[in-house]
Amino acid sequence: MVPPRLHFALLLHAHQPLGNFDHVMEECHRLSYLPFLELLAEHPRVHLSIHYSGSLLEWIHAHHPEYFELLRTLVRRGQVELLGGGYYEPILVSIPDRDKHAQLLKLSDYLETHLGRRPRGIWLTERIWEPALPQALERAGITFTLTDDTHFLNAGLEPDQLYGDYLTESNGAAVRIVPGLKELRYLIPFHAVDETIDFLRQAAEKHPGGLAAMGDDLEKFGVWPETHKHVYGTGWLRDFFTAIEKESEWLQPVCVSEYLESHAPLGRVYLPTASYQEMMEWALPEAAEEAFERARHRLEKLEKEEGNADLSRFLRGGLWTNFFHKYSEANHLHKRMLWASRRFPDGRRADDPALHRDDAAYNALLAGQCNDAYWHGVFGGLYAPHLRHALYSNLVKASRPAPNAAPSPEPLVHHADFDLDGLPETVLDSDQLFAVIDGGDGATVPEIDYKPGAVNVVNSLMRRPESYHKKLRAGAGSPVIPESGSIHERVRAKEEGLERLLIYDHYERSCFRTYLFGAAKTLADFANLSLDEDRAAAAGPWHADGLVYSHESLRKAFVMNGPSLSCALSARDVPARMGVELVFNFMAPDAHDRYFESQGLRQPLRWQGEITHEAELWLRDWYLGVSIHVTTEPAATWWITPIYTVSQSEDGFEKIYQGSMILAWWSLEGKPFEGRVTVELARTQE
Repeated sequence: MVPPRLHFALLLHAHQPLGNFDHVMEECHRLSYLPFLELLAEHPRVHLSIHYSGSLLEWIHAHHPEYFELLRTLVRRGQVELLGGGYYEPILVSIPDRDKHAQLLKLSDYLETHLGRRPRGIWLTERIWEPALPQALERAGITFTLTDDTHFLNAGLEPDQLYGDYLTESNGAAVRIVPGLKELRYLIPFHAVDETIDFLRQAAEKHPGGLAAMGDDLEKFGVWPETHKHVYGTGWLRDFFTAIEKESEWLQPVCVSEYLESHAPLGRVYLPTASYQEMMEWALPEAAEEAFERARHRLEKLEKEEGNADLSRFLRGGLWTNFFHKYSEANHLHKRMLWASRRFPDGRRADDPALHRDDAAYNALLAGQCNDAYWHGVFGGLYAPHLRHALYSNLVKASRPAPNAAPSPEPLVHHADFDLDGLPETVLDSDQLFAVIDGGDGATVPEIDYKPGAVNVVNSLMRRPESYHKKLRAGAGSPVIPESGSIHERVRAKEEGLERLLIYDHYERSCFRTYLFGAAKTLADFANLSLDEDRAAAAGPWHADGLVYSHESLRKAFVMNGPSLSCALSARDVPARMGVELVFNFMAPDAHDRYFESQGLRQPLRWQGEITHEAELWLRDWYLGVSIHVTTEPAATWWITPIYTVSQSEDGFEKIYQGSMILAWWSLEGKPFEGRVTVELARTQE
């Protein structure tokens, strides 16, 4: 007996972070994007929906126009439905409404212009849903999207109610939502083809005429570790497409729009704020993440003992925006984006085509909203300095003076709660520099943007505990699951000895932090974070009077002048030593074209060492074309050491250079001190 017909929808998503390296993009194209589409073309009865971020489409169009032609052919054939979304793959709920609209329209326009179809549905970045989203989607002409089944189960639906689509609304703005089944997401392509077909056959028997949908990354078909050999080398994908065609009597692969056009929604639903399960775990602080994992394991054990699955579906982790609490750097980057967005008046019509076609500054803002460097999980890029740099670079471009603007002789000074922590910061904004002074954190400077070079030269990251560090300390150095298993469970170290780098900073990695410490301390103490410094002076609140900050007998006065930011220092009653820490990150510690220079000698950025009685230090970056010239009055002793974090990625644990700590210090021995530290930025020249 032939099972009843079941509709099967694959929604695949392709994206690479803004700022990713060309060789990585080429590898993704070679290992996944091209072989997948070529194999799909050989199976014309297999229909599916694919989403590409706009920035990825631009790269493909520039580097592989033949891929575009193949994609056009499949679209014209009706075999592939293109999905829209935010052009630069932003988390929609994290950006202003005007920018949401511009992002959605920009990708819809691009798909219509270059590939001949305006999308009806969107890929929802990281499947992050909030109840008010239908208003933004409907306004942009979007009629459907996909979220995980987790969202629906959190809303109280039963697993058997997820074989179709639902309508949701916000203040009358409606959109249809397709639940993506987690079981399919974990079956495809990691298990035998027969297991997926058996799952679909059982679904067809239970839900005749229904829809089974899976939404996941296209990169899992070839880019994820060990998947290329499995998916293409052993023929898994070919066998999968062949099996789908073979079961055509009861299994109908469809583009989502094909199904929605001929079927009414199963009902109305209101989903809670949610993302996929792993994301909601990653968004929790370290201790809470570990507690959540313990609770989940206990519930899963209880469910197995009781033979039901009614408990863990109501266990949810944090919201995506918790990353702004978990990582101060993510919050600062986000608030920098909002600051740049406010430059563009709300009075401008967001649906004006010129807004996102011809306005380079506004396009740079939209590019600075790309999601990857705002969070961290297995895939999150917050730990990747080149991805943070790409966002900062675009936000700096969005903040540059207009080409025809008259030069401003003095910087604009704003006293505002820049990072939204309840305390005021000072923002200095000139034609050449942008800087933020945080009086609540030791009167430090977490960001210095050099506008001519479109770079934030600080761009560092605090070393902090992560829940997965315990696995590294326990000696995890190899995969703990079979080849082609779920990427979320993979544990592997890319090099030995990483556990020795697990030291954690006392403070955020910012410039102009003041250290008061003993005369016996050494460079090794500085590198190991054991100066035993006065922490109130280093990171406590300093009283602000304009651009002058004071703490007990210490005083800092900041001046921005052209391409330089200087800090005048005065101190009394310091019994031993006082130092000022600077942090700069040119990202490539071993590159020959990026180095320290002092006293006629050059050292790579990974260098750790001491320079005695010197009044100046250079950092040169020929790749970015930017130089930093640091001078002190009087001459100082300099301690320099690299900052390495240890994080997880899809390939395993890895160390990442997050810049260098540079401490210029003086022996005061109780004597009054007057001095200055100046940071001057310039284009690198011979």
